[in-house]
Amino acid sequence: MMVVASVIVMIMCLALIHGCQCNAAAALHTARVAANGILGPDLKAFNVLEHGAKADGRTDSSINFIRTFEAACNFHGNAVMVIPDGVFLIGPVLFSGPCFNPSLLIVQVNGIVKAQPNMAYYRGDGEDDIDWITFQAIDGLILTGRGTFHGQGSAVWRFNDCARKSNCIRFPATLKFIKVTNAIIRGIKSIDPKGFHIMISMSQNFRVFEVDLHAPGDSPNTDGIHMSKSDLVKISNTVIATGDDCVSMIHGSTNISIKKVICGPGHGFSIGSLGHYDDEADVSGIIVRNCSLRETDNGVRIKTYKTDSPSKASGIIFQDLIMTRVRNPIIIDQEYGNKKHSQSSKVRISDVHYINIWGTSTSKVAVDLLCSASNPCQGIHINNINLQYAGPRDDNLPFSSNCRNAKVTYHGFQSPQPCR
Repeated sequence: MMVVASVIVMIMCLALIHGCQCNAAAALHTARVAANGILGPDLKAFNVLEHGAKADGRTDSSINFIRTFEAACNFHGNAVMVIPDGVFLIGPVLFSGPCFNPSLLIVQVNGIVKAQPNMAYYRGDGEDDIDWITFQAIDGLILTGRGTFHGQGSAVWRFNDCARKSNCIRFPATLKFIKVTNAIIRGIKSIDPKGFHIMISMSQNFRVFEVDLHAPGDSPNTDGIHMSKSDLVKISNTVIATGDDCVSMIHGSTNISIKKVICGPGHGFSIGSLGHYDDEADVSGIIVRNCSLRETDNGVRIKTYKTDSPSKASGIIFQDLIMTRVRNPIIIDQEYGNKKHSQSSKVRISDVHYINIWGTSTSKVAVDLLCSASNPCQGIHINNINLQYAGPRDDNLPFSSNCRNAKVTYHGFQSPQPCR
């Protein structure tokens, strides 16, 4: 009956929908109890097995998943789509709204969902391949459970040529959310995606917590959570171990909160790449706080291309971070991807705060601020940094900071020493 009570509360006061001022606790509580399969009589369950899906791990159940979602989405009552215990094989599927449920539509995943491994299933007409599981145009969604999405990416990673080509084709993301508002992702696992684990675009009011994302450290372009053109995204209590950025925020990412996330292996927390497209929207209001990084290529990074595409990145806080054997703990790179190009970056970086960052670096340059010659970084504040060198002792170079075209203000303890 716990879900019944939660749903009644949400019907009376939809905590995440239509601007209601009530606390979101009811929706979060619903996500938790639904993950355990506690469903009340006013929630109608739509089980993929009842729509013909086979839990044998061999039969393609794509159309059965789509039919189940459509039945739940079009139901004029409180609904939950159930993916029960078992192993299900599906190719690319599109779960598209709008939906007609009076409360948030719940997708409860307890089984293992495996992707078709053959890339022929994902060939699209555009620049990128079709993503695996796409949620689109939905207002009010809970994706929860103890289940696993297995992208079977190891079968295709060797074909990824993005390390050699800047205009490469992006491989399919495991979970893509586009034009989705008022959503909660809780408890699910993602293993070995072909591309990104989770992709959020043109979406608003997202909560991601207690999620596990795993792929080998050498898996290409397997960003944990990648977002663009999205506002009010909160990520917390999550473990990300992957082959690219743990969290990446590109153009149009605003009011993003990342807290209590464990990152590693991976490329750290990245803002960018920016300046890659024409008419990019600004990035602002980013907070990365109380996180830990272990043996990552980067710690916290802002990266922009050397192009004439103008935009701004401002109002950024990196605070209370623990880094263990991180290669580049603090880095701004405004020559990303094309250092030999004579054009300087037109992205303006300002109002960036690094506060209480401590741990170990495997690079002799632990703080590396390489800003644009035509648009120098403004308002960079570095407060209480305690990083120690933990790399090979094969040279006599000092443990240091490097700054170019950056206006930096220092406060408190500094190791390495500040830029002169």
